Amino acid sequence: MNTKTSKTVKKNREGNITAAFGADMLLQGQTCIPNLLLRFYKQIGITDEEMMVIIQILRLRGEAKDLFPSSAALARYLSADGTQVEVIVSSLIDKELLTVSQYYEESRDEILMGFDFEPLFEKLSEAWACAKVKEIERTRALLDKKPAIPPVSGSEGALLRSFEQEFGRPLSPMEIEQVQQWTGEMDVSLVQEALRRAVLMGKHNFKYIGGILLEWKKNNLRTLHEVGAYDQQFQKNKAGRPAREKTAENGPDESKKAMLKALYLR
Repeated sequence: MNTKTSKTVKKNREGNITAAFGADMLLQGQTCIPNLLLRFYKQIGITDEEMMVIIQILRLRGEAKDLFPSSAALARYLSADGTQVEVIVSSLIDKELLTVSQYYEESRDEILMGFDFEPLFEKLSEAWACAKVKEIERTRALLDKKPAIPPVSGSEGALLRSFEQEFGRPLSPMEIEQVQQWTGEMDVSLVQEALRRAVLMGKHNFKYIGGILLEWKKNNLRTLHEVGAYDQQFQKNKAGRPAREKTAENGPDESKKAMLKALYLR
């Protein structure tokens, strides 16, 4: 019995050219160009023509494993001819953006010549660092700039100045808005007292102060007198607890006890 063998061949279906193109585009790979290079290449003295040559050198290195493509090879993918490409490459070398180095090819155990991008990335890192310093300086200037405090009553203005004095810096617009929100919900003296307690505990942050005010609000405390009475009752209840309750507090609720103690410490 004769056995007939056949070879399987993929048949491109009619009208499927888009899918074939997409598959080929994926299989051909991509060339990765750092965004920082695209952002700063003009700043470090690279022209558009030189940038296109750099991109093609990078592509050939990744796609064809060609470390040292000739000017003629590069010209096949550019609008410039071989002579013009040679001038562009020489310009990159003269600007110390590109150099030629020796590379060891392990598979063939030989030394090959190839383009070296280390000078380019050194200059790119310097451009990035300068831009970063300017960004930090602009950010610092915005933070150091004291925001204009909107017209407020005498007591509220004094409260804002107390915050700035205790925090050792001007308040941001959002922080000023937060203080004004608190004074809109309760007496200024309560906000001042919450600030005082936070400072005593070394908690110079708005979240901690907000926690104190929220606790007072939940217990409907509207004046310093009511807060003082609440503190006294809290201490009285704490002193009158049975010993077994105190023992229990040394377990999982110890953190809660510490928080309440800190919150109402005078």
